[in-house]
Amino acid sequence: MVTESRPGATRTAGRRGDAAPDRAATKRGRRSGGRGTMQRTYSPMFYVPAGVVYFVIFVVPTVMSFWFSLTRWTLFEARFIGLDNFRQFFSEQSLRSSLINTLIYGVITSGVKVVLGLLLAVLLTSAIRSSGLLRSVVFFPVLVSTVAVGLTWQVLLAPDAGLVNSVLGFFGVTGPDWLGNSSTALLSVALVDVWKGVGLATVIYIAGILAIPHDYYEAVDVDGGGAWVKFRSITLPLSTPATFTVILLSLIGGLRSFDLIWTMTKGGPGFSSDVVASVIYKQYQAGFFGLSTAGNVVLFVVVTAIVFPLFRYFNAREVDQ
Repeated sequence: MVTESRPGATRTAGRRGDAAPDRAATKRGRRSGGRGTMQRTYSPMFYVPAGVVYFVIFVVPTVMSFWFSLTRWTLFEARFIGLDNFRQFFSEQSLRSSLINTLIYGVITSGVKVVLGLLLAVLLTSAIRSSGLLRSVVFFPVLVSTVAVGLTWQVLLAPDAGLVNSVLGFFGVTGPDWLGNSSTALLSVALVDVWKGVGLATVIYIAGILAIPHDYYEAVDVDGGGAWVKFRSITLPLSTPATFTVILLSLIGGLRSFDLIWTMTKGGPGFSSDVVASVIYKQYQAGFFGLSTAGNVVLFVVVTAIVFPLFRYFNAREVDQ
């Protein structure tokens, strides 16, 4: 280091040389870092179009549904009756059973799609032949019309000449009346729903697994871990965002399901496979508009009460990780 002495001051040349780059770097950091961390503010007018769409499509129909659920209404008039529609909904056995069936249907379809979707994704991302073809085969039912799927499986599950019972009969097993028996009708429709929707769950899981850095799996190989260790310690925990997406989509779809159930059983036999959505449709057909609107409100509250806590829980898990 070279020092320079002058009357009344002693300076270090090395320090002066070091300080200049520091000041320049500070200026560059302020220019670049300031732009990166600066929070932009937008004019309130920027949010107006989205706010109008949200208000018209969601807020207005929701408020109107709550109001009409408290009335006995027709196309021409509405008479306020308070909570009578809700009392009737929860007092009639057929309506109460539809709510229970809705919860059972949603839990079964969502749970099975999560398990099968994850296992199929692990298989289809491994080193197997024709993985692309197999992915297409698994995803194909998602593209088929729900009504077409329901009608096809209605034929396949026929008690006498159906393919499923024919295969079971070949092995000496007498198949039940899948859709005509009150103990198997709801479960049969739920499994068909799984067959149709597991392809979407698989695609979501495949995207989540492919996003995991391969270095983690190489580290397990170095430590001598096998396939089970990779699945338990890497794939399963790092697929939490995909799991949340699959649970959310499949649970909402299961709780709101109508078209497949109506195509295959129309809620029968009796009320054994009725869900809230099919009951709402039946009440509309019968002219009980207020009661059916109350069913809509009940379904909205049930979906919100289940999905919102799950959303908060998985979001907290994702932040913790």
